[in-house]
Amino acid sequence: MRILVTGGLGTVGAGLITELRQRGHHVVSCDLQHQPDEIGFSLRTDVEVPLYARCDVGEFRQIERVFERCGPFDYVYHCAAEFGRWNGEDFYETLWRTNAIGTKNIIRLQERFKFRLIHFSSSEVYGDWPDLMVETVMDEYEIKQLNDYAMTKWVNEMQIRNSALQYKTETVVVRLFNTYGPGEYYSPYRSVNCRFLYCALHGLPWTVFRGHSRTSTYLADTVRTLANITNNFRAGETYNIGGTDLHTIEQLADVVLKVTGADPSLVHHQETEILTTKLKRVDTSKSVRDLDHKNSYSLEDGMRLTADWMRSVYRL
Repeated sequence: MRILVTGGLGTVGAGLITELRQRGHHVVSCDLQHQPDEIGFSLRTDVEVPLYARCDVGEFRQIERVFERCGPFDYVYHCAAEFGRWNGEDFYETLWRTNAIGTKNIIRLQERFKFRLIHFSSSEVYGDWPDLMVETVMDEYEIKQLNDYAMTKWVNEMQIRNSALQYKTETVVVRLFNTYGPGEYYSPYRSVNCRFLYCALHGLPWTVFRGHSRTSTYLADTVRTLANITNNFRAGETYNIGGTDLHTIEQLADVVLKVTGADPSLVHHQETEILTTKLKRVDTSKSVRDLDHKNSYSLEDGMRLTADWMRSVYRL
């Protein structure tokens, strides 16, 4: 099958491209940076088969020509997005342009070219829901979003629903829960797992907020499940993709200290973080049933593998 992955240079997007190509699919990707294997739109392309296009999904002209020059596509995995609560606060202009307008651009092209869309939402849409996070919660209760990032992801889901009603577009929505692993390069806006590991390995202090619990999903497990969607595509479905073992952030910090051997004095504790979900307990039964979702790595094993990868990448 011919597949486009937007945001192909991101952590999940890059892992997904590798998985899909290993399964024999023809995969083209796009992202914001220039790459050696990209198509030259106005000049000769030097590689024989360009598999990448520089593109800002928030600019309709740029994403439109990807479809016109590199398509047609059977499936589009729409990973491209501004990610994270604090990133969304600090760069809210880019957040709303990329996430809201960018997704609308993809939907408009879906209405024209009739591809099947897999859209990446987020566990953030559940707000501070105190009970088990089941996909139907969002339809049965009015959830108050806690930050701009969450708002944009819920806007995306409503954009998709409206298009399906008006134009019969076919889309699957995936809500990812805390995903980490080799391939996630550090920035202060990345996952808590990535940040803690990076700080521990570099001897930097980090802050642990008390009273918050999460599951963690190893990247290889997430991309395997995502790739399985093409085998059992069910238009209109929404899937939670997350871990099964709930842990506190304090327990995560303890695991980081164990797998890195870092000095415990690097860890500083503070009380709960404002406007941040306290408990994220996820129901993954639908993704297990339809997509064969599995959690193959314990938190300690996954963090140890990620720490080893970081040591190699950062030459520690």
